[in-house]
Amino acid sequence: MLGAEWLHARRCRRLAYLAFGPTRRPATWARLAPLLRIIAAAAMCWGMVTLILLEPKVHRGDELPESEMKHAVLVLDVSPSMRLQDAGPSALQSRMQRASDVMESFFKRVAIQQYRLSVVAVYNGAIPVVVDTNDVDVVRNILSDLPMHYAFVAGKTNIFSGLEEAARIARPWKPRSATVILVSDGDTIPATGMPKMPASVGNVVVVGVGDPVTGGFIDGRQSRQDTSTLRQIAVRLGGTFHNGNENHLSTGLLNKLTKTGTSSKLEQLTRREYALICCGLGAMIYALLPFLLHYLGTRWNPGVPRQEAVSSRANSQRQQGEGSALISK
Repeated sequence: MLGAEWLHARRCRRLAYLAFGPTRRPATWARLAPLLRIIAAAAMCWGMVTLILLEPKVHRGDELPESEMKHAVLVLDVSPSMRLQDAGPSALQSRMQRASDVMESFFKRVAIQQYRLSVVAVYNGAIPVVVDTNDVDVVRNILSDLPMHYAFVAGKTNIFSGLEEAARIARPWKPRSATVILVSDGDTIPATGMPKMPASVGNVVVVGVGDPVTGGFIDGRQSRQDTSTLRQIAVRLGGTFHNGNENHLSTGLLNKLTKTGTSSKLEQLTRREYALICCGLGAMIYALLPFLLHYLGTRWNPGVPRQEAVSSRANSQRQQGEGSALISK
């Protein structure tokens, strides 16, 4: 390529007076044309050779490779108080049904096919119901008023045990790839002993369900959504509290949850993308350069200017007309 450009430059020097006029020089930018041609050809060659050597990649919609999948761990309170019917805008739903509605809204508003789902049932202990599944219908079935409290011995609700189990499940995953969602009507929590979330957990959301004012009676006591306790859990975990009794998760909160903590788009480019960019840019430069050289390669414009040619033609026609008039006289 260098030899061809050197030979082409020699031939251009011989014809410089005809091509560029008295100055024998092209436009300043046009002197870079040989370098641009070499760079464009090299970029195309490297890009095409790279694409030939790389393993073909098939893109299928929004599917992600397993290494880039995100995770959502649902810590679900299944204590008997979650079956009280004081939740929702009409206060006629059970708290578990309201939890199902809130999570269904979450499933429909995020790219759920990019998530692996886990569910931890919590009462006076914690039981992992399903771990890292890609079948959202399994989770929907769990949320459909399944009486999971029968799997536990009756006792006091222990939310910490559910959070500890969620942390254990999420620990092997890559950093900031998981979201922990706690859905509960609240519980008295101790001052110490809050489980520490691993580095894999990027977001924590605490969703409260149930009437926070009136509530209902169960086991001889009044049960209502304990918003202060749930908010305290969210603060201590560095997460966000949301009162889901009447409103679904906000769009702003969902945008925060679905943001990946990974590198930027530029940092995610692989050798394949760089090869495609080189092929495209190289081909564009190589295709446009002849047109740019033809129209902008020199300021010298030989020949008679168009305006002068038109006026000269008009004068000639007028003189011919005057001569014809004199002859006729």
